[in-house]
This record gives sequence, structure tokens and C-alpha cells, in this order.
Amino acid sequence: MIEWFSTIAIAVSVIAGLVALVLGGIGRKPDDYSVLATAAVALVLIVQIVIGIVAPFVGNEPTGDIVEWWIYLVTALVLPVGAIIWALVDRSRWATIVMGVASLAVAVMVFRMNQIWFVQGVALVS
Repeated sequence: MIEWFSTIAIAVSVIAGLVALVLGGIGRKPDDYSVLATAAVALVLIVQIVIGIVAPFVGNEPTGDIVEWWIYLVTALVLPVGAIIWALVDRSRWATIVMGVASLAVAVMVFRMNQIWFVQGVALVS
């Protein structure tokens, strides 16, 4: 995991989540703005998968449990994809809100993935 990329992933997820929540809050049905914003979250997570595969081979190994990190990543990828599918099936304002909540949940999950990769397992010497 690359620290600056996780910051970008969190920022993209928060922006996409807020956009979708605002659009859903004013009653807009899923449209290009909300669906493409949520798709950007999924795209960032796909790039994160590639980084997660390559990083340990170039010396950037996690300090925490790698299995837990991968479970977070796969689950995080399922959220925006599932929300987009929901939006394509249910063309109501609630689908837009679901995309917003899913994107914000991804932001929290990427933050936790960052903790697992960089913070856990580091012994503090007093």
C-alpha cells in the first residue's frame, strides 16, 4: 500500500459520497454524476488491488495481518459495485443515497486498511 495513494482513495471516496448524498438529498435519481463518481471509487480500489499485489515484492510489506487487509479491500470493492448495480435496477433517489453511503463506507475502510498496512504490529518502545 502506498500512503499517498490511500489518501487519494479516501479523498475520492469522500467526495463521491458527499456528491451522491447531496444529489439524493435533493431528490435526484441516479444519473451520470452520481454513478460515475461511484465508479471512480471502484476504479481507485482496482488500482489499489494492483498496488497490493506489487508492493510486497518491492519491499513495502504490511506490518499488520495481510489476510485482514485483503478482506477489507475485496469487501470495499464490492460496496461501490453493488451500489451501482442497485442504482441501475432501482431508479429512485434512494439508490443515489445508497451510492453515497457506500462511498463513505469505502473511505472508512481504506483508512482502516492504511492502519493495518502501516501501523499494526509496530512495537512502541518506552
